[in-house]
Amino acid sequence: MRLLVVEDAQDLAGALRVGLGRAGYAVDIALTGADAVAKLGVNAYDLLVLDVNLPDTDGFALCRGVRDGSVTGPSGTGLKILMLTARGELADRVRGLDEGADDYLVKPFALAELLARARALLRRDQAGGTAVLTVGDLRLDDGRSTATRGDRDLPLTRKEFAVLRYLMHRPGHVVPAEELLEHVWDENTDPFTQTVRVTVGTLRRKLTVDGEEPLIETVIGRGYRLREA
Repeated sequence: MRLLVVEDAQDLAGALRVGLGRAGYAVDIALTGADAVAKLGVNAYDLLVLDVNLPDTDGFALCRGVRDGSVTGPSGTGLKILMLTARGELADRVRGLDEGADDYLVKPFALAELLARARALLRRDQAGGTAVLTVGDLRLDDGRSTATRGDRDLPLTRKEFAVLRYLMHRPGHVVPAEELLEHVWDENTDPFTQTVRVTVGTLRRKLTVDGEEPLIETVIGRGYRLREA
């Protein structure tokens, strides 16, 4: 999943990139509202983590712009929004939610809580809505960052885990390589790289049981599909 963190404090923004990245998320950073609008205009994000106090605008206005469609981009108005701000008065929290935020977390905060809230928002449209994904004998626990097939633990890298999580949200569906690149890798990735093909290849090998067809199929000219059985 790909996140945009809008935070003008560079030290905090960097810490969030590291903390969220260790949980398997691709993270882009915007230090101003204008930078955020520009990135939202070209990139598809799954979650917007948004500060209120920005140097050129306020997060309430940016949140409202996403919801009313005046801030446009491939994410659309259904983008999940988590406001992360020091403004913790009741009136601020009410305003943030009324402007369209899905959740509101006040600074200072614990990274563990931020991660839990992010997971909850990102699975909101998922049937069942739990942190554990199951497809056949595959089981992925997003909260514990573990994956198993049957009784076998899968030693996945962060990117392999992120690709598997994305595919397990869409079992049986063909996912283009470009979509994986947009949602699993951040803005610093070369769009012409072979990283998607290489990562899917190593993930496929780790999932495959001797003598069985690979769980991840390559659909020539279209992308990749996780078999449901």
